[in-house]
Amino acid sequence: MGVRNYLVEGLSGSGKTSVARELRRRGEQVVDGDTELAVRLHPVAPDDTFEEEHANWVWPEERVRAIAADRSHARTFFCGGSRNSASFLDVFDAVFVLEVDEATLRRRLELRPEDEFGGRPAEREWVLALHRSGPDTPPGVAIDSTAPLSEVVDRILVLASGEQR
Repeated sequence: MGVRNYLVEGLSGSGKTSVARELRRRGEQVVDGDTELAVRLHPVAPDDTFEEEHANWVWPEERVRAIAADRSHARTFFCGGSRNSASFLDVFDAVFVLEVDEATLRRRLELRPEDEFGGRPAEREWVLALHRSGPDTPPGVAIDSTAPLSEVVDRILVLASGEQR
């Protein structure tokens, strides 16, 4: 989908979905990985831990590669998290990692409905523990996603354009 392809990653609650919506609103080609790509390696069992459920969330490598190989758009932003991203990081020209402080992350997760991951108290605490233990994301350019959404997206677009600010 893009002559140039970018991955926007981050923990649950870091702003990936909001960034995807704003990029799309601005006319960018966007693949929302959580809704358009993500699959589970196996069905979630009632006794699965959050770690098992989390590790089970992947993007089909062949599909990511096919989308990235389509050159009908100048650039494509893949937004979302995948536990197997290391297997296809080579298709991205850059990886932008949304970073957020714990207080902001907690506040965002508390606003989520219970049917969205991180919306239930136990899930929220697990995400916060993951945040404390270190990034669960691929290496990339850190983007402070505590800034207003328009500024976060402006920064990503500037970096994707190769400009320096």
